Amino acid sequence: MRGENQEQDRMFSYRSPADRVPVDHPLRAVKEMANRALKELSEEFSKMYAPAGRPSIPPEKLIRALLLQVLYSIRSERMLMEQLDYNLLFRWFVGLSMDDEVWDHSTFSKNRERLLDAEIVGKFFAKIREQAREKGLLSDEHFTVDGTLIEAWASQKSFQPKGKDPQDPGEQGRNPEVDFRDKPRSNETHRSTTDGDARLMKKTPGAEARLGYIGHVLMENRNGLVVQQLLTKGSGTAEREAALQMLEAIGGTKRLTVGADKAYDVAGFVEELREIRVTPHVARKRQGSAIDARTVRHSGYAVSQRVRKRVEEVFGWMKTVGCYRKTKFRGEQRVSMAFTLATTAYNLVRMRNLATQSAS
Repeated sequence: MRGENQEQDRMFSYRSPADRVPVDHPLRAVKEMANRALKELSEEFSKMYAPAGRPSIPPEKLIRALLLQVLYSIRSERMLMEQLDYNLLFRWFVGLSMDDEVWDHSTFSKNRERLLDAEIVGKFFAKIREQAREKGLLSDEHFTVDGTLIEAWASQKSFQPKGKDPQDPGEQGRNPEVDFRDKPRSNETHRSTTDGDARLMKKTPGAEARLGYIGHVLMENRNGLVVQQLLTKGSGTAEREAALQMLEAIGGTKRLTVGADKAYDVAGFVEELREIRVTPHVARKRQGSAIDARTVRHSGYAVSQRVRKRVEEVFGWMKTVGCYRKTKFRGEQRVSMAFTLATTAYNLVRMRNLATQSAS
């Protein structure tokens, strides 16, 4: 029997958004881990706000909404607010009821700045990492380090000589034709007028130079989770300096191993690793390698070389699912916060997948 095509809306509903989310939906486990971390940060949230005044967006809901933006590849906060208005799954995850008003996108962006000032996202990352440690998912001896280019939200034409006023667009408008041939440009003499913290750089020989930052991660080798992350301005030594900083932050008394690609095969860097009791399982250059036989003769070196390639899965996920191939923010602080949030979202998804695999 053919059903009737009735399109009249019902005035009332007796089902909450939680009832409409499947029991085995991946976001349920993610929300459970996120809520535990947010509850532990409650005291930190209280310090961010005045005891009286107009209530703002609850920081717990703010962070859960930002996680959704990464997990579902939502490219702008305006679109995120639109989704929250009619997407029941999003409303349930953030903690909004069916009748709650959705915030204006400009209000949401302004409240996000509080997280930046209080460095909350970094503390949230640490709480999620601690949950992984409690579950026995982290290695405390074997790691991999690498960095990737994060393209800045600035055009090449914004890279102008320092101390020079922005050019008048003239008759060609705001996007004039510019010929860069035979005009040397460097970070010492030029600076972006759009994002002054961005640096002109390239990660691989032969590639075009782009304005951007370098995102660094330190991955543990047992399950491929990120244990340390850092975003820096681009330079020829930024990756090695960041690697040392992240390894020193781990601490402990055990001797560690760290895998890395050939860009880290530099004598000074290898020597500094040995000084802090870290065995450099770095891929060897064909000529002039700083890695000698005392390292490569051990079977663990071959294992590190095989496992270290999994760090590309972290960057691949962040740049495709997380839409972080090119940042939407300007300024090192804001770009760093977004990078930290993206690595946290990756860890949450990875931890959920590991839990599913162990249960099956």
